[in-house]
Amino acid sequence: MQGKVSARPVRRASIRSLALTFLLVVAFARPMAAKATTDFDPRLDFSKFKTYAFIGGVGNLVMLQLDPDFIYTRIHKNVQRELDKKGLHEVAPGQNPDLVVRYWVTPESQVDVDTMGNWAPYRSYTGGSWGGVYNSVTAANNKVSNLIIDLIDPKTKTLAWRLYISRKLADPDKDWKKADDDFVEGFKSYPPSDKEKAARAREQKP
Repeated sequence: MQGKVSARPVRRASIRSLALTFLLVVAFARPMAAKATTDFDPRLDFSKFKTYAFIGGVGNLVMLQLDPDFIYTRIHKNVQRELDKKGLHEVAPGQNPDLVVRYWVTPESQVDVDTMGNWAPYRSYTGGSWGGVYNSVTAANNKVSNLIIDLIDPKTKTLAWRLYISRKLADPDKDWKKADDDFVEGFKSYPPSDKEKAARAREQKP
């Protein structure tokens, strides 16, 4: 008499398959920590910006255990590469640029950045319409540094566009190679599209 085929192995295989599927869905559904985040003024016509000048970092807020010349050179090179892709031309700070580019780094612990560093002649832009993204990024990433790239209109002294790069930046080889990729990813959003500007304007409405 032919023996019955046990359904138990088939049932176990099905359970394993369902469990694997569930784990994959959870893994892909889990929000990933953003390494590059941008913010911008949705009221601006970004097509008017044709030139930029790189003015370096903000005093005490460049709190990295790295050679400051290395930081300056690396960030300048990355900004130059990405803005050149967008058709902007670099000029000296004294040549009336349409934008000035500066960088600063928030420490891993929460501090009042307005009381630190030499902000002149441009302020920190951490309040008002800029406060929402700033507070969200710095609060969510308080165990890593936040490298912030500001594109500022020097004529009005207002912030036009900002890039946050959130990651550890202690290792000049390993960490900064990853940061290079974050620059590329972040500047993909410059200039913001009309759709992005409309969405940002809706978010800023009281």
